[in-house]
Amino acid sequence: MRTTADLPFVTSLDALTRLVTSRCGLYVRWSLGPEHDLPRASSKDELTGLRLPGLSASSLDIEDWWGERPAHIWVARRLYDYCHLPHVKDARTRPWVLRGCEAARGPDNEPLVRDVEPMGWITDSVITQACGIIIEQSGHWGTLDRGLDPRPGS
Repeated sequence: MRTTADLPFVTSLDALTRLVTSRCGLYVRWSLGPEHDLPRASSKDELTGLRLPGLSASSLDIEDWWGERPAHIWVARRLYDYCHLPHVKDARTRPWVLRGCEAARGPDNEPLVRDVEPMGWITDSVITQACGIIIEQSGHWGTLDRGLDPRPGS
């Protein structure tokens, strides 16, 4: 297993978009990191306390129905969906990219991933870029209000 210290940093939304469009089976996970997660290789349902058969994550694979829309907006949306977690769970929670196989679906219909290979940390600057892009969509999309400003340091 690669250690947290060995993982590269994804420092721009463009770099993450290139990674996502160059391969399938990538996910983003918001947590304390691979060293914390991989020994257990399972998430816990916070409501019931049940151990789940894999790590909860969000798929970064672009769905066919997205069509010819810009890939960077897809990636931004996938990051935006959970960027509130450091504010509501643990301030040390950070996003990281992993490759893995979906084993099941969790209670919120999220992928539960096994055979995880950590790929890299996603920096705060990428989250800031992603949030900015989603905020720019205001008026084009419905509300995506998560009840707070999700940008790092806000």
